[in-house]
Amino acid sequence: MKKIVLAGGCFWGVEAYFNQLKGVNDTTVGYVDGNKRNPTYAEVCHGVATHAEAIEIEYNPSMITLDKVLEHFFRIINPYAENQQGHDVGPQYRTGIYYYDESDVPLIETYLKARFKSRLSEVKTVVKECLDYDLAESFHQAYLRKNPGGYCHINLNLASPEEKK
Repeated sequence: MKKIVLAGGCFWGVEAYFNQLKGVNDTTVGYVDGNKRNPTYAEVCHGVATHAEAIEIEYNPSMITLDKVLEHFFRIINPYAENQQGHDVGPQYRTGIYYYDESDVPLIETYLKARFKSRLSEVKTVVKECLDYDLAESFHQAYLRKNPGGYCHINLNLASPEEKK
């Protein structure tokens, strides 16, 4: 199993999207790339904590490759937007790829160069080592499963039936 953390705007929809994919074993929502450990949602929303909302994905690389994870990620985010995804605006909605395994870096860089080509310099999605992922409050975990009518800026149907569990 491998893990990666992705920040793609409101974590509810990002988690719901990835949780439906074949090869994804588990997802959690949390906070990454901030100024303190274990921030609260209120601290992140009010700028006391400088984190991005993110999800941690545990995946089986023999069923879904890192390239495929990244392909799905860029299906659901706007990589050119800074501090905004959908109607959500603020630094907690910035986008990022946070790796645990240093050997993932060349794969990520190769993927980004191939996907964005001459527009790579316009991409606002950062690539960083994951040093500080902290779980969000239990209320936020699997939020859209617990609240089917809840807010989601992501079209969960962007995954094809063949890609879903």
